[in-house]
Amino acid sequence: MGALHRIGWFSIFCFLLEVSFILIFTGFMQYDDFYNGSKWNETHHPTYKKPNLHYYYAMFQDVHVMILVGFGFLMTFLKKYAFSSVSINLVLTSVTIQYAIIIMGFFFTVKDGIITLSMLDLLNGDLASGTVLISMGAVLGKTTPTQLVCMILIEVVVFAGNLYFGMEVLGVFDIGGSIFIHTFGAYFGLGVAKTVSRNLNVIDHPKEGSSYNSDLFAMVGTVFLWVFWPSFNGILASEEGQGRAVINTYLGLVSATVTACVVSGWQNKKNKWTMAHVQNATLAGGVAVGAVADLMIFPWGALVIGSFAGIVSCLGYIYITPLLANRIGIHDTCGVHNLHGMPGIISALVSVVASFFASETYYGLSLYTQFPRMAPAANTTALRTLQGLHPEIEAGEGRSASMQALMQALGTLVTLIVAFLSGLVTGEERERVAGWSELS
Repeated sequence: MGALHRIGWFSIFCFLLEVSFILIFTGFMQYDDFYNGSKWNETHHPTYKKPNLHYYYAMFQDVHVMILVGFGFLMTFLKKYAFSSVSINLVLTSVTIQYAIIIMGFFFTVKDGIITLSMLDLLNGDLASGTVLISMGAVLGKTTPTQLVCMILIEVVVFAGNLYFGMEVLGVFDIGGSIFIHTFGAYFGLGVAKTVSRNLNVIDHPKEGSSYNSDLFAMVGTVFLWVFWPSFNGILASEEGQGRAVINTYLGLVSATVTACVVSGWQNKKNKWTMAHVQNATLAGGVAVGAVADLMIFPWGALVIGSFAGIVSCLGYIYITPLLANRIGIHDTCGVHNLHGMPGIISALVSVVASFFASETYYGLSLYTQFPRMAPAANTTALRTLQGLHPEIEAGEGRSASMQALMQALGTLVTLIVAFLSGLVTGEERERVAGWSELS
C-alpha cells in the first residue's frame, strides 16, 4: 500500500485507462478506407467520397487551439490554481479525445464491429473535450484530478447518447454545438457542482480570488477563444453555410464584446470593467450564435443576438451567480452558466424561431440541405424533382417548418434535463471517491 501512496491513484488510474485505450484501438479501430493502404485501388475510384483533409484540417487546428490554449488559459484566473488549470486541461483533453473516439464511434460509425477513423472522428474527440472542459469549469478547484477523470468516464457516455438522440432521432440541427456542447456541458457541470458545493464551504473561499497576473493570463485564453470561435461554429457547415457561420459568429462576438463592457462598466461604482466579465461575457456572442451560425439570420440578426448575449452573460455574473450560490447551493467556479449555459439557451430559442420561418424564400433549394428532415420522403416524385435540380439533396421526412421548430425545442428540453440530472448522479459518485483526494 505504501507503493500506491508514493505513485498516486491518479497515475495508476490514468495508466490503466491508457492501456485499456490501446487494447480497444487494437481490437476495434481501423483507418478510414481512403487512408487504408490495402484498399487504395477501390478508394481512388472517382465515385468514392473521401474525407476531405484540406477542407477540415485548417479549422480543425483552430478548434484544437481553442481547446488546449483558449480553455486552458481562461481557467488560470484563480490565483492559486493557474499551473493546475493549464496542465489538467491538457491531460483531461488527451484522455477525453481517446475515450470520446471510442464512445462516439460505437454510437455513430461502427460497422461490423469496427470503427473507422477519419478527420471527423478526431474532431468529435475535440468537441467532446470542449463539453468536458466546460463542465470542469463549474467544479474547478473543488475536485481532484482523479475525480475529474471519473467525471469524464460518465459524462462522455451521456453526452454521446444525448447527441445521438437529439441529432439522429429528433433531427435537431446545432451546427455550432450551442445546445449539445455548451448547454449540455454547463448544466452537467452545475449538476456536479450542486453536490460538491453541498459538502464543501466554497463560498468566499480565500483561494478563489484572482490576481493581476492570473487575470492577465486568463485574458490570453479569452483572446485565443475569441479569434478562433468562428472556426468552431463553422467547421461542420457546408461551403455556403460555412461562410455564413464565419460572418455571423464574428458579428456576434464583436457586438457581445461591446455590450458586455458597457454593462460591466455601468454596474461598477468606479465605472471600470470587471475582468471576469471581460474574460467571459465577451465570448457569449459566439455561443449564442452557435446553433444558427450557418443559417439565414442576417447580419443585423447576428448583431442583435450577440448584443443580447453579452448583456445577459454580464448580468449573470453580477446577479445570478451569487443567487445560485447563496439560495440554491450551486457554486459555479468559472461562471459556466453565464458563458455557456444561458447563451446556449438563447441560441436554442433562436433556432426554434429560425426553423419556424425557414422556407425556400430564404434558402432556395439549399433549404433541404440545411434542414435535411424537411426534404421529401424517399421514392417520391417531389424528391426526384428536387434531386434533378440539386443532386446533393437526400431523402428526408417531408417535415414541416413548424415540426422542425418543435423538435428544436424538444431537443433543448431533453438536453437540459439529461445534463443536470446526470451531473447530479455523477456528483454523488464523486462523493464515493472523495477519499482519493489525499492520494492524488
